[in-house]
Amino acid sequence: MMRFQHNPLIDYAAAHTSPPTDLLYRLYRETNLKILCPQMLSGHLQGTFLKMISQLARPQQVLEIGTFTGYATICLAAGLAPNGCIHTIDINEELEDIQTKYFTEAGILDSVKCYYGTALEIIPQIEAQFDLVFIDADKINYVNYYEIVFDQVKSGGFILADNVLWNGKVIEDINDWDTAALVEFNQKVQEDERVENLLLPFRDGIMMVRKK
Repeated sequence: MMRFQHNPLIDYAAAHTSPPTDLLYRLYRETNLKILCPQMLSGHLQGTFLKMISQLARPQQVLEIGTFTGYATICLAAGLAPNGCIHTIDINEELEDIQTKYFTEAGILDSVKCYYGTALEIIPQIEAQFDLVFIDADKINYVNYYEIVFDQVKSGGFILADNVLWNGKVIEDINDWDTAALVEFNQKVQEDERVENLLLPFRDGIMMVRKK
């Protein structure tokens, strides 16, 4: 289970970042009050980063692997091109009610296609070329997600992967499956000549990949 250590610099960064909307704040609160493992939610800093990346990229087609309660989905929707679409996948269909509630309030329900089930089975069925992909799901499959989606990413498109520092475990002598999977993923991206990449030491680490 990931846990983020308290860091005064992160508090300072948050205090000097545009505040979340009231809707995002309410979603954050409801997730923390009602949903198991609320730390899986992107939150203020990461959400603002995703929003700005989307606004810069102006994507037509976005793939999100790991919807959770939809905080990141709403942030990613901020930069969608006209008639754009976010395809978002989660294993837990019990989260559909809270997702629908907040997607409706955010005015993006018609721009979001939700899928429930195993992402590795669902992704090949989505007929789209993606401008932006956000991976934030089970860490053991990060390499598999990267490989299966790569050909559907447009040249010049971006893949973002969350939690790639795994609370610092990736540089420690820890051999649990999730840590090993993330070390493998980070190394695979680093060695992939098809891309340019930047690992951002931000929150729990975001791997930013641009397909050449």
